[in-house]
Amino acid sequence: MNAGDSDAKDSRLSLFTRCLRQPLLHFLIAGFALFMLFAGLHRSTVNQDPQRIEITPDVVQRIAISWLARWQRPASEQQLQGLIDQYVKEEILYREALKLGLDKDDTIIRRRLAQKMDFLAEDVASIREPAPGELETWYNQHQVQYAPPPLATFHHLFFGLDQRGADAQTQAQAALSRLTDKNSGEGDAFMFKNAYTEQSQDQVARVFGSKFANSLFKQTPGRWVGPLESGFGWHLVWIDALARPPALPFETVAQQVTSDWLSEQRSESKRASFDALKARYEVVVTMPASTGAIVATQTERP
Repeated sequence: MNAGDSDAKDSRLSLFTRCLRQPLLHFLIAGFALFMLFAGLHRSTVNQDPQRIEITPDVVQRIAISWLARWQRPASEQQLQGLIDQYVKEEILYREALKLGLDKDDTIIRRRLAQKMDFLAEDVASIREPAPGELETWYNQHQVQYAPPPLATFHHLFFGLDQRGADAQTQAQAALSRLTDKNSGEGDAFMFKNAYTEQSQDQVARVFGSKFANSLFKQTPGRWVGPLESGFGWHLVWIDALARPPALPFETVAQQVTSDWLSEQRSESKRASFDALKARYEVVVTMPASTGAIVATQTERP
């Protein structure tokens, strides 16, 4: 063998080795293996003898595992036989329904088959694991969602509906114009505290209601604001501080970050997979001449 032949052989071997190292090839191999496994465990009845129903050991195993997962205990022999009988009944009815074409134009069946395709895409997406350092980078880009909630420090003047009736809001508004500093003004006696320190929005909502809490956390600290409505009446509020604690260290929330990252990867993979499928189709939508036709059709339905 001359030097040229040897160099060509080495070049082809090097190219083959580089191809084997490509992540895309690994993904295709894993996807094909998953497809073959799915096909093996879920044998189609289309190519089987229409008058023969074969219950293989794999089918019995799946039935037993399904029972165990639901009831957290193995099925007895009698229960397992009942499950097999039910499986046979469903298979017979399924085949007869296919013969009658009952699977056509059925919304429930369409949704169920679409769900199974969605689950299959999700299974393929779950194969990928994060590369070293990828989770930390992702966390740094999404730190806001892992930061503890903001905390409010405030005190308030209360104008109660029980004491002032329908004029409570008007009187609170008039009192607001007379306030000169954070310690001025008087209100009605409040059944809880007049001052609160470092309270989250949920904690404030438990005392004053969600409407009050939502409004409070939109205000600017260092001044009187209001009137803000609660379930008790109306409040003028001085906000000393609205502080957002720093984000938690990655190590503290690593498990949650991993779960969120995997969820995002699954969603992205499913979206890309569906986009690839959709590209194979030409979608043509012809709308009615007017929306009135749609309304009329919907009105005629029982």
